[in-house]
Formats: sequence, C-alpha cells, structure tokens
Amino acid sequence: MFHIALYQPEIPQNTGNIVRLSVGVGAEVHLIPPLGYSLEDRYLKRAGLDYWQHARVTVEDSLVGLLERFPADRTFFFSKFATRSYWDVSYSDGDLFVFGRESTGLPAEIHQHHADQLLKIPLEGPIRSHNLGNAAAIVVYEAMRQLR
Repeated sequence: MFHIALYQPEIPQNTGNIVRLSVGVGAEVHLIPPLGYSLEDRYLKRAGLDYWQHARVTVEDSLVGLLERFPADRTFFFSKFATRSYWDVSYSDGDLFVFGRESTGLPAEIHQHHADQLLKIPLEGPIRSHNLGNAAAIVVYEAMRQLR
C-alpha cells in the first residue's frame, strides 16, 4: 500500500516499531544507511516482535537511488520545518513517505530541492517533535483513512 523510508535512522526501537506498523498496514520499509545500529540488534528485533517474517524491509544504497524509483509527485518528506500540513494532501496507493534521522531530521538538500513536497505534523504545546514511530503511524493512518 505505502512505502515508508527512514533516512539514516539511529534508534533501533523506532525502526522495529515502524516495521511492526508496516506489517499491520501492508507497507514496505526502506532503510537508507548509514544505520545507527546493526540489523541484528536485539532492541530492533524486540520492537518488531515476531512479525519480522512478514515484514518487507529493504536496505537501500542511497536516498537518491530510492527517489529515482518513485514519482516525485507521490513522494512526501516529513519535517517540523515544513509549512504545509500532512492534512493538506490527498494520498494515493503506493505513496512514499520519507522520515529523517531522530537527531537531525532530513538533510538541507532535501529542504532545498523538495520544498514543495515537505509536510509537517502540526504540534501544539512545548514539544519539539514526535517520536519517529509515532510520526510514521500518524501519517500512514491518515493516508489509509483517506483511501478507505
């Protein structure tokens, strides 16, 4: 249904949680190295529970290589610095959702070259950002809601 890309993820539990999410919604996960952990990390495996055999996870060569395989108008990048909300988009089957590193987000080149594809999850209150797993779930379930 959807593709979830994690750009240089750092925390294995977040990735494991997103892998579990992907199994539950029929999505594919794309990991863009370098990863901040080993794919054999026990915390990664534990967060994904016993769903790994059902998961579709690909370790990509690069973000550029991944983006070349998806239409630009169906690729969305998530950043707290975006001006447009994820609510303002009509999603389609096969969309690619790209999330940045937990510590630094997406690189400046993405903000520069894909400004029209940047989306944010609106926040109120004193928090700076959502947990990566929560952010992916928020976006994926909104896209599913729209398609069903």
